[in-house]
Amino acid sequence: MTQIIAIDPVSRIGGHLRVEVDIDGGKVVDARVSGTLWRGIENILQGRDPRDAVVITQRICGFCSAEHALASVQSLDTVYRAEVPDNGRIIRNLISGANYIASHILHLYQLSILDYLDIMAIANYTGRHAELQQIKSKVISLMQAGDISPFTPRYEPDEFTIKDSQVVSIALYHYLMALDMRKKAQEMIAIFGGKMPHHTTFVPGGVTIQPTPNRIAAFQSHLMELIDFVDSVYLTDVIDLSTLLKPLHAAKMGAGYGNFLSFGNFDLGKSGDYKNRHLKSGVIFNGDFSEVSPLDPRKIAEYVKYSWYQNSATGKHPSQSKTIPEPVKEGAYSWLKAPRYDGKPMEVGPLARMLATQDKGFMDLIKKIGPWPSIITRHVARAYECSKVAHGMLKWLEDLKPGKPVCDEKAVPQSGKGMGLVESAKGALAHFVEIENGKSKRYQCVVPTTWNCSPRDDDGVRGPVEQALIGTPVPDPKNPINVVRVVRSFDP
Repeated sequence: MTQIIAIDPVSRIGGHLRVEVDIDGGKVVDARVSGTLWRGIENILQGRDPRDAVVITQRICGFCSAEHALASVQSLDTVYRAEVPDNGRIIRNLISGANYIASHILHLYQLSILDYLDIMAIANYTGRHAELQQIKSKVISLMQAGDISPFTPRYEPDEFTIKDSQVVSIALYHYLMALDMRKKAQEMIAIFGGKMPHHTTFVPGGVTIQPTPNRIAAFQSHLMELIDFVDSVYLTDVIDLSTLLKPLHAAKMGAGYGNFLSFGNFDLGKSGDYKNRHLKSGVIFNGDFSEVSPLDPRKIAEYVKYSWYQNSATGKHPSQSKTIPEPVKEGAYSWLKAPRYDGKPMEVGPLARMLATQDKGFMDLIKKIGPWPSIITRHVARAYECSKVAHGMLKWLEDLKPGKPVCDEKAVPQSGKGMGLVESAKGALAHFVEIENGKSKRYQCVVPTTWNCSPRDDDGVRGPVEQALIGTPVPDPKNPINVVRVVRSFDP
């Protein structure tokens, strides 16, 4: 007999999400993922100065504000016909890179790792490590007081939960370390971005801040600390987890379609050139990881049959689309549209980027871990990418030239169309702008969680997370921990 359960809201994510699954025989047989908030940012931008978008679109996501600013300025760079100087391009890369580090560290330690640990096991820790003993004492005192926030409320541990007291204790120690490391990454954003979140230095044509020796030195000091943490703690923890969670990994839980899309990120030459980036652009279909097809942005379309928007926008390229809400619509169940590439649902995020980049170190590592894609390979890709980006930033810092131009300033154009394709930490991000009479006539965004958590398209084909949930074991409908493990692995 099929049983329907709903998780609303899904906790420990950066937004508003509802997940409803049909369970039969102890497994998920169908799923519906719903975005439950409409922000209306695209409509707010109509009729405004085009430069306002760089600031306003950052409010779409506090985690990805740097990349929304980046996608916005790149869409405007093309309309302005601006030639971004190397200093401007590099500073944009550095701000975005720092945001990747902050986001990836947060995702594992504050949002996801608790899905795999029995926190109560720390009470059994008998080692002599002083910091771990302090954490144990703190948790025990909280237990006795009846409140162990933020570790509760939680789902009950299951067969995949790690119960080893030393492993749990070390993980909680790193949980606390990660809070400080993320703070340092955010301070790096503020060095060149002015503040965090919602920084203020990106403008069409480049940036408004100079790479002074003091700023470079401060940024580098923080970066060296973060590289040490990422390589010796974060990446090591994820690899160790992949070993400890082999039963979960072997089940290929959360596999999905095997379709992956990356726009690439961190320009190495001309700003906005998605064909020349540190993290590569590319497309993979049907799990054929040996073949990466070149990206063709013309193949993107959005569908709204199951979204609370008027059907007149369905099936169109975002540059030609509109966002017209229809909150009472038969059959609809989400405020997210259903973007497709060449007609297919695509997974976006670190795993897609690493597969598109075909980094040999990552490909060798992932082959050792075992079956993939899965929940675990998403976490491994995120950690490996964090290290790859951090080390790239060291080289970019060396390429900054104090005293050289940072911006190609131009007047606001009267008309034109622009496109900005970048990758936020969470996945592929696109901004499309049309300017008429010096104002924004049309503005459309296709964001990472819209790709991953999309509803069905007009043909009834599930979105990537919906498909990844199919087959997920839920032996106890009152404890759907595997459902949130799958969902959170996408970092929605």
